[in-house]
Amino acid sequence: MPELGDPLMSDSIIQQACYDSFRHVDLSAHETWCNATWDLVLCWPPTPAGQTAKLRCPPVKGVDPTKWAYKRCHHSGRWTGRSAGDFSLPQGYTNYTICFTPEIRQLMAQLYAGSEEEAQLKLSIAKGTRIMEIIGLSLSLASLLLSLAIFCYFRSLKNNRTRIHRNLFVAMVIQVLIRLVLYIDQAIIRGHINDVNTNNSSRQGIDNTPILCESSYVLLEYARTAMFMWMFIEGLYLHNKITVTVFQHKFYYSVYHMVGWGIPIPLTAGWAGATAKHYSVTSCWWGYNFTRYFWILEGPRLAVISLNMVFLLNIIRVLVTKLRQSNSSEAQQVRKAVKAAIVLLPLLGITNMLNMIDAPLDKTATEFGVWSFATHFLRSFQGFFIALLYCFLNGEVRQALRKYIDNYLLHRSAGVRRGSGFSSVFLTTVTECPRDHQTRNMALCSCFSGSTATSPTRGSYL
Repeated sequence: MPELGDPLMSDSIIQQACYDSFRHVDLSAHETWCNATWDLVLCWPPTPAGQTAKLRCPPVKGVDPTKWAYKRCHHSGRWTGRSAGDFSLPQGYTNYTICFTPEIRQLMAQLYAGSEEEAQLKLSIAKGTRIMEIIGLSLSLASLLLSLAIFCYFRSLKNNRTRIHRNLFVAMVIQVLIRLVLYIDQAIIRGHINDVNTNNSSRQGIDNTPILCESSYVLLEYARTAMFMWMFIEGLYLHNKITVTVFQHKFYYSVYHMVGWGIPIPLTAGWAGATAKHYSVTSCWWGYNFTRYFWILEGPRLAVISLNMVFLLNIIRVLVTKLRQSNSSEAQQVRKAVKAAIVLLPLLGITNMLNMIDAPLDKTATEFGVWSFATHFLRSFQGFFIALLYCFLNGEVRQALRKYIDNYLLHRSAGVRRGSGFSSVFLTTVTECPRDHQTRNMALCSCFSGSTATSPTRGSYL
């Protein structure tokens, strides 16, 4: 007999399988019974008229499987609907309200505050947002990894500023990678995100794997908290570099390292301990961001954004003051100040402010859609924008890449010409550079001459 909840089975086959599984029940004890039925989630046994059946809540996300769901059998032998005397649905109405965690019940109350059609439209918007998130996170991951490779490879880019950038990029890579794995696990391995046709035999994926599920969320929130701490260090370093003249030449990297990677440890441990006590052992921490314990992490993150906002305003103030001293036009001053503010917004994490606002589920679908796409676009593409602004479009990075490419082309050209029949004539001509160009073209001449004593290494070019 096929198992209930198999997504390959049609509703009629599952209904028949549910009915057949209770054929052994003796119905002679009562005159009137409600037939066995499948309500698209659980298979309910035959129930005597006038009684209430109960089953354990299904082990799905946002549900406490230690609680019970209820279904009422009418005196006429039919399953009742949401209200007494409502028999519009043959399988009746199942009360799953008690099954959901308090946070999910509050979420659903907001979602279904309006019409059913409005709620379904909001769910469709959420699914479309998830696809955009996966695309943005994938692009961010590739951009961040390429930026890290560039910062680590070129010695000319290894300075105090890029050391902070590298740590920020590593924290972002960790949280982006974990979020991608979780999303792909939900979207592909488990079939689809809101799959309710599951049972114990078909449970799979990270969400239903003990320890692995909780560990994934703990590591995700640790990396996200570390990302905010390194954004704070970015703001502090930039602010001190521009506005503070005392201690300007000191770089407290060990202190920065302790703040960036050390402070998130006790914060994450405290949040994880409180969250573990809040949730039952049988369920993972789905919906943990709706609990009050999440503010153990969100509070410090909000403080970081607030401090970085103060840093940004002061940086803009100093920039405007310097622009006025340079006698530039007022329009040019405003343009440069706005450009600097826009460039610094993602680096300082200020764009994450929208993500800390509660979702407007009780609003119209249009308002919810604007909030959902704007918030998740900024969060998922944040890594890409930071890598673009502070690596790919950075003048020092572009100069280092240009020198590397020129060096590669020169070596390749020299190797090809040395292999030709005119190599001796060519080398003699190049080696005998004009005296007035010896200093300026020393690297070029020595490279083509093949002299091992004076030929530049890759590092000297960079």
